[in-house]
Amino acid sequence: MRTSPHGPIGERGIAPVLGVVLLIAVAVALATVVAVATGGLSPGPARGPVAFDLAADGDEGTITLEHVAGDPVEVDELSVTIAVDGEPLAHQPPVPFAGATGFDQAPSGPFNSASDSTWTAGERATLSVAGTNEPTIGSGDAVSVTLAVGGRQVAALETTAD
Repeated sequence: MRTSPHGPIGERGIAPVLGVVLLIAVAVALATVVAVATGGLSPGPARGPVAFDLAADGDEGTITLEHVAGDPVEVDELSVTIAVDGEPLAHQPPVPFAGATGFDQAPSGPFNSASDSTWTAGERATLSVAGTNEPTIGSGDAVSVTLAVGGRQVAALETTAD
């Protein structure tokens, strides 16, 4: 074996290669942790941009939401918060549902518990706020609806009731 002032020749060649491999492994592990923490690798619903339209009828007390574009939304993971003139309804809709305190009848579309649990673009959901739910919706009232999936807000909408 040949030697040099720094030790045997040929035995040091593996150390730099091993160092580079370990450095790459650490970088990949850190990138994975960051991606998971920010939701980049989570397979959950509504990861991409979604768009909705909101309409409210003050005479009927109805609210209609249309999924206009974007990823499907899993209704089982959806929370809906409704406010009238900035005041949240006393009873919020527990989507999906068939009958709930503060709401008349069963909702239509994906908010109905008998419907498919995936809300896709082009589908509408309509619910009727009961007169016993406060505040009531009247013509000219500002109605706002916030949609969140798994605790992450996906839409904040506002309209004036007809």
